Amino acid sequence: MDAEFGLLMIVVAGFIWLLPILLILGSNKTAGGEKLAWVLAVIFVSWFAWIIYLLIAPVSNRSGIPR
Repeated sequence: MDAEFGLLMIVVAGFIWLLPILLILGSNKTAGGEKLAWVLAVIFVSWFAWIIYLLIAPVSNRSGIPR
């Protein structure tokens, strides 16, 4: 019973760790290299990078219209 609970906790923790990466990959805010940079930032800096992503992405303005 303890081993099953431990395995469940590992799976839940893994999903929580992967959640920001999955949300960035599924987002339409960024594309290409910029999306890759955000994913790498989340992998190496963790949730802080994801919060910053939510606040400032996209970094570049592809439409040519000033923000």
